[in-house]
Amino acid sequence: MEKEQRKQGLQRGLKQRHVTLMSLGAAIGVGLFLGSASAIKLAGPSIMISYLLGGFALFFIMRALGEMAIENPVAGSFSRYAHQHLGSWAGYITGWNYWFMWVVTCMGEVTAVGTYMDFWIPGVPSWIWALISLLVITAINFIAVRAYGELEFWFALIKVVTILLMIIVGFGIIIFGLGNGGIATGISNLWNHGGFFANGYKGILMSLQMVMFAYLGIEMIGLTAGEVEQPEKTLSRAIDNVFWRILIFYVGALFVIMSIYPWTEIGTKGSPFVTTFAHVGIPAAAGIINFVVLTAALSSCNSGIFSTGRMLFNLASQGDAPSNWKQINQSGVPGKAILISGLALLAGVGLNYWMPKEAFKIITSVATFGAIWTWAIILLSQLRYRKGLTKDQQEKLKYKMPWYPYSNYFTLLFLLMVVGVMMYFPDTRISVIVGPIFYGILTIIYYGRGLHKRDQERYPSKSHSA
Repeated sequence: MEKEQRKQGLQRGLKQRHVTLMSLGAAIGVGLFLGSASAIKLAGPSIMISYLLGGFALFFIMRALGEMAIENPVAGSFSRYAHQHLGSWAGYITGWNYWFMWVVTCMGEVTAVGTYMDFWIPGVPSWIWALISLLVITAINFIAVRAYGELEFWFALIKVVTILLMIIVGFGIIIFGLGNGGIATGISNLWNHGGFFANGYKGILMSLQMVMFAYLGIEMIGLTAGEVEQPEKTLSRAIDNVFWRILIFYVGALFVIMSIYPWTEIGTKGSPFVTTFAHVGIPAAAGIINFVVLTAALSSCNSGIFSTGRMLFNLASQGDAPSNWKQINQSGVPGKAILISGLALLAGVGLNYWMPKEAFKIITSVATFGAIWTWAIILLSQLRYRKGLTKDQQEKLKYKMPWYPYSNYFTLLFLLMVVGVMMYFPDTRISVIVGPIFYGILTIIYYGRGLHKRDQERYPSKSHSA
């Protein structure tokens, strides 16, 4: 009986601690440890407002996703919901968009592993480290979903503990003058160098694209819905907890960094995290942070293989990818889908080596635009889903979207504003150009393969149990 169940579907092996740390790990990456300096330069201390705005938008997006996922906990999540409630074209585009977005993201992360390893073992070609890490992580994803969950739990825990230590040490410097001869630094650096809004409201707008991209990955909670134990309890708690924790980590860490150091100097002497730990007399600070960003890169790659494998499994289940990609192996995971994603990432190692940076920048811009597409689709799917329910069914929902439908419209307008900002500023304009071109190519394939002729009623949107 157990073997038959394994053949029929994915196994529910993820616990609440796995899901919570997975979502934290996916959303808190290398960008906070190494890339926060560039975001601070755009907005100054007011970058914290950008993270707050983005955080509240993501709160509504995650609540919308949670409402659907708890009622219908399936692999594929938002691609499946788009398929059911917005039509097969929306599900097709969303699924392939998310798959490609994670592949591109992981291409950069897996290549970065070689750079971090060179810190300790110089002279070894970076592609060797990238290959080793990719093979190991792909193999772990083949074993069982619980093995993936455990690995990601510890990867994410390393990042979380580092950030918490950074915040604690930072407050020690601010309040007690720790490592500063007992002279408390206070928080006057937040307004002493050009004011809190040093670059005006334009700075906040310019930073929004980078801030929203930093939150990318939090939505992967939805992809765990088909493999999590007790979906109703686990998903609701994970979604509520992860929002506040990410806000604390991002805003808390940035508050500490910009209170201790003039924001105009941040990034000129390396990572703010390295500088802070070195400030209190930790000589191995650079090595510690290098270890953390290494685990952050491995964590991102691990999340990427999980996400892309489940999305391919869902696409195959919907008929949007070869049907044999939905096969479940003896460990209860979509083995072929994971293998295909791993091979795509293997090609990415080569692309990173041969492709000029300018060309690769164009590809990664699709990932940035793809994140906004995914979030907008989640909000639109939930709008259509709720409208398809009777009044009695709406009242019986176990996990409701707050302030529906106004919260949907507000968040969609916010995402549209971010796209407008990306179009306005030359540095990010390319993503708004390349993104629609990519979707146009997918649409041509969709109609060219005749997928639009399939039965549109396979997933009746008006069914509460769909």
